[in-house]
Amino acid sequence: MDIRIQAVKFDADQKLIDFVRRKVSKLDRMIDNSTGAEVTLKLDKDDEAGNKVAILRLAVPGNELVAERRSRSFEESVDLCVDAIKRQIERYKER
Repeated sequence: MDIRIQAVKFDADQKLIDFVRRKVSKLDRMIDNSTGAEVTLKLDKDDEAGNKVAILRLAVPGNELVAERRSRSFEESVDLCVDAIKRQIERYKER
């Protein structure tokens, strides 16, 4: 699976990029025909709810699964996005 990572308003270090790739690549085991994933990491101004935002888009034939989560760390935001996409994949397979 082709995984593209975009960092907005900051430079992502290699450790964070490797973490995102490792987490998102696990989705490939759940769905065979995904064409790619795009992860956008950005900093937001709202510090109370967490200012680290992750948006995960997974392209599947005829559809795009999207999850957006915010928390106090990018790792937690990506984890929450992956969990949300897993639930969406289960619903997508039921169709």
